[in-house]
Amino acid sequence: MGTSADGDTARESAAVDLMDPDVLKDPFGAYAAMRERAPLVRGVIFAGTPPIWLATRYEDVKTVLGDHRFVNNPANVPGMDVGSIRERMIEARGIPREYAAYLLDSVLDADGEDHIRLRRLVSRAFTARRVAELRPRVEEITEGLLDRLPGTAEDGVVELMEHFAYPLPITVICELVGIPEEERPQWRAWGKVLTDLKSDGVGAVLGDMITYIHGLIERRRAAPTGDLLTGLIRAHDEDGDRLGDTEMVTLVLTLVLAGHETTAHLIGNGTVALLTHPGQLARLRSAPELMPRAVHELLRWCGPVQATRMRYAAEDVEVGGMRVRKGEPVMALLAGGNHDPRAFGDPGRLDITREPDGRKETHVGFGHGLHYCLGAALARQEGEVAFEALLRRFPGLSLAVAPDELERQPIPGAWRLARLPLKI
Repeated sequence: MGTSADGDTARESAAVDLMDPDVLKDPFGAYAAMRERAPLVRGVIFAGTPPIWLATRYEDVKTVLGDHRFVNNPANVPGMDVGSIRERMIEARGIPREYAAYLLDSVLDADGEDHIRLRRLVSRAFTARRVAELRPRVEEITEGLLDRLPGTAEDGVVELMEHFAYPLPITVICELVGIPEEERPQWRAWGKVLTDLKSDGVGAVLGDMITYIHGLIERRRAAPTGDLLTGLIRAHDEDGDRLGDTEMVTLVLTLVLAGHETTAHLIGNGTVALLTHPGQLARLRSAPELMPRAVHELLRWCGPVQATRMRYAAEDVEVGGMRVRKGEPVMALLAGGNHDPRAFGDPGRLDITREPDGRKETHVGFGHGLHYCLGAALARQEGEVAFEALLRRFPGLSLAVAPDELERQPIPGAWRLARLPLKI
């Protein structure tokens, strides 16, 4: 029997504040300290939210993400009225209640049959075969962006996030979903507001996005094409029980935002990692066939998603020898698991040959279990194409500032650059 959380040292100890500036500056060090302190430690995401359990060890992260006794939606905890921490966070950001459902009821939050139903509606667009067919177009977009990159330089310095890391994945996902080219910059602007914790315009922006998607649905219904949105409209119109109105809008919102934000920061983080590890960079330049393995290692070593959404125990569950009581929330810290010396030898060392096979994946950068990232194959491919082209086109690429001067966005559970100035 595992140690009960009731009254034990772990429950009564001070909770780790994930918004603490020291944690935000060096999350890897903070997670390491938590990992060695106990299998699960208490944490707080934002001021005013209740404490949660944090899982930082590799096997425990996989347990939380892979065990069916943990659910994403607290409403699915049987026999209990469990409050949603994400709902409280959304309210705190000033998002009106009528818009909250578009953030709280997505495929990322669904469980069981609802999750399977929604995932099936879009999964065909992200199969390995479909992604492979997209590669020539991804390469074309990449080369076009790099053609224009030198023209954006100011005093010999380019801003990679603004002019390459973001435009590449947002162009790809918008083409896949069916958002017209001239309307894509608006999505980038909206995304900036949504990820800015200091912004007070989130509610208005979310309302604009929802209105836009409703309008796009009507346009696409009147003029169908071969894109993903047309397929969703067909599923909705043929069988409303298969896909509801709000669900369709939410799917589009989720796919576009999740489909470019994280990949943009994989490109940014990975570029910094390679430029600050010249030995690894030289090896990759000399052996480009290592790129798939290198992308896996970058996802492990500096992946942009450091923590998952909350999971709630649907019954008492033992994790790492500790008992999580029914209804309690747990957050899996992917970066903690990816740097766990129990799973990876010398985990703090960047080694682009760490994975024995480019198709094999031991890290948890894309999560684990039923909610494993739907767009993982596309994100890996975009990373491979982006790094290969960037390094080939600009052999003298270097950071324009010292590594410790790079500014990161203060978002708990994320590892994101605010900007990335480079000399090309």
